[in-house]
Amino acid sequence: MNCDSREIVFNGLVYDIEQMQVEIGSHGSHTFQIIRHPGGAGVLPVHADGSVSLIRQLRPAVGAVLLEIPAGRLGPGEAPLVCAGRELREETGMLADALLPLGMIHSSPGVFDEVIHLYAATGISQGEAEPEDDEDIEVIRLPFAEALAMAAEGRISDAKTIVALFRWEQRCTTQAT
Repeated sequence: MNCDSREIVFNGLVYDIEQMQVEIGSHGSHTFQIIRHPGGAGVLPVHADGSVSLIRQLRPAVGAVLLEIPAGRLGPGEAPLVCAGRELREETGMLADALLPLGMIHSSPGVFDEVIHLYAATGISQGEAEPEDDEDIEVIRLPFAEALAMAAEGRISDAKTIVALFRWEQRCTTQAT
């Protein structure tokens, strides 16, 4: 990628916006605005009986309450694994004996550079949740098959949650064969 110029045009609380001129092959130079985000981590809590816990919370950007995996933004210099454990504890009060990697996703690579690292939490124990001031979270525990069906039917619309559920299913199916 050949960039002629780069400039931060917006510095925000959560992200910055960078504008750049990019040479696109023989199509010439074009202006792109990229949302620069520090990245994040999300974790699917899997209980000993195979059920999973998701959280229900308001998402003002889409004007709806969504069902999703606990997740959050990486702190400066914070490792994704540490972030996943922190978010699990803060949003649900749960602690995990193991955080198993489920890969990563680019949330919207047309405009975002955000990378979300996904994990499954096993060996769950319950403690006290410590949500942030702007979070009103309800923890919902449901059978894994029900959560998977909700994702397949579109009743769960959050991309990181859908990917985590289907990757966990794939991992379990692969281990069973």
